[in-house]
Amino acid sequence: MLPGDPKDDAALRKARGAFFTPAPVARFLADWAVRDPAHAVLEPSCGEAVFLHEIGRRGGHVGPLVGVEIHADSAAASERSLREVGIDATIYARDFFSHNEFGAYDAVVGNPPYVRYQDFAGESRARAREAALRAGVTLSNLASSWAAFTVHSALHLKPGGRLGLVLPAELLSVNYAAGVRQFLMDHFTSVGLVLFDERVFPGVLEEVVLLLADGYRTDGGAGATHMELSQVRDAEGLARLTASRRWTPPGNGAKWSAGLLSSAGLSAFDAAVRSDAFTVLETWGDTTLGMVTGSNRFFTLSPAKVEALGLAPSDVLTLSPPGSRHLRGLGLTAATLRALGDAGQATSLFRPAHEPSPAAWHYIQSGEDLDVHHAYKCRVRTPWWRVPYLRPADLFLTYMNADTPRLTSNRARAHHLNSVHGVYLRDGLRTDGMNLLPVAALNSVTLLGAETVGRAYGGGMLKIEPREADVLPVPAPDLVRRNADGLRQVRPAVAARLREGRLLAAVELVDEVLLLETSTLTERQLRALRRDHSALTARRIARGKANGGR
Repeated sequence: MLPGDPKDDAALRKARGAFFTPAPVARFLADWAVRDPAHAVLEPSCGEAVFLHEIGRRGGHVGPLVGVEIHADSAAASERSLREVGIDATIYARDFFSHNEFGAYDAVVGNPPYVRYQDFAGESRARAREAALRAGVTLSNLASSWAAFTVHSALHLKPGGRLGLVLPAELLSVNYAAGVRQFLMDHFTSVGLVLFDERVFPGVLEEVVLLLADGYRTDGGAGATHMELSQVRDAEGLARLTASRRWTPPGNGAKWSAGLLSSAGLSAFDAAVRSDAFTVLETWGDTTLGMVTGSNRFFTLSPAKVEALGLAPSDVLTLSPPGSRHLRGLGLTAATLRALGDAGQATSLFRPAHEPSPAAWHYIQSGEDLDVHHAYKCRVRTPWWRVPYLRPADLFLTYMNADTPRLTSNRARAHHLNSVHGVYLRDGLRTDGMNLLPVAALNSVTLLGAETVGRAYGGGMLKIEPREADVLPVPAPDLVRRNADGLRQVRPAVAARLREGRLLAAVELVDEVLLLETSTLTERQLRALRRDHSALTARRIARGKANGGR
């Protein structure tokens, strides 16, 4: 059915991931992908067949035009609308993943359905994952529908064919798309992206990019080694698109978020992270998830409650309280932990190491009376009340952030829960890592890097998982050691600015020591980094607000 049909309302279209493509977008992709009137063209999930209309509108096209649409009434209406304007096209009313009989094409163009993983389930998901697996791409259960659709679309190309698709911008940043990103680089000789400053689809919150993948390969030869990135304000700007810039993305399906940077920002960022001055956090140590209790309300205790319960010292462990608000400075000291406990925060973890004391047995029984032992994490371990142990980490890394991830020295030797990550520093790097890395990591390169390796979460928060933290760009050990005196000198001022909530003012002090005085970056490059960090942060926060905190 075409837009406006009362029997195909917005809710039904959203359920199957159908969003009608603006004509300027369809025209741009059709013009880019279809360069010969004899080309065979496929538009999968064609909806109202806007791409086929754009190809036929030019006149003189003699190659086969084929569409596939799962919604039977939409398929019939599309075929009828094409016929009415004299465009000869065949529309199959079928599930694109159910059949492999659609043939091979010189170009595949379209706007894949976007159905989130929560609604993309059952037989449809199984068929989609099987289709992607035929191309060697394994998709997790978190994958939305477009991911498999992209891979399956490519499998319908002839050697040398072009793939032009409208895709959600999460192609650049979500972990589940790693296989799709690598597939595109491996199977096309040229890969390009068009990015938009504004949202393209009226009334749709998702941001999109245009994928321009050329030179499909089936011979196992080398794929693309770089990408061509273009940026326009909106869909109308596509008609004036002329310039692009070359970018070499990281390998192994790593995120393409850095592609959102400006030319100047990307150049400066690459200059820093590819130099000896910077490395990744994994060089310093291993980042791990914290302990999972199954019921923080039961297992985390304030000092007053430990005393009231009469628990023995062997019944509890020293704990960094749940959450990370108290980890926004440079270090968690024993004095800070005592102050948090005096304020009523939970600085103890109930975890008898061996035989619980009589008071601990009484507390365990009270937990069973409240059915704590039936919580999932509790009922799958024996005994249910003994939380799996992790030794105290050297550093804490906050993973849900309104501004940027913070590294904090664990001078209190406290244990941590899964509300923060722990960083276990490598031998030979522990002293410098504990003393200097939390300060050194407050620089503009690392702040911008966090926006590219992390991902936006509900409410505009920046979330960073351990494997994302592994590739977070941070100052290299040699750079930190060479500038140890300068870092120690600015540390008190940095700490003061952090206490005042002035993160960027603290970063300016560190930038001067690590980036400017060492000639790692010029003033001009640093300004470009800061502009891009501000832009990406604003973009993340705006998306979070627009998505209503989802």
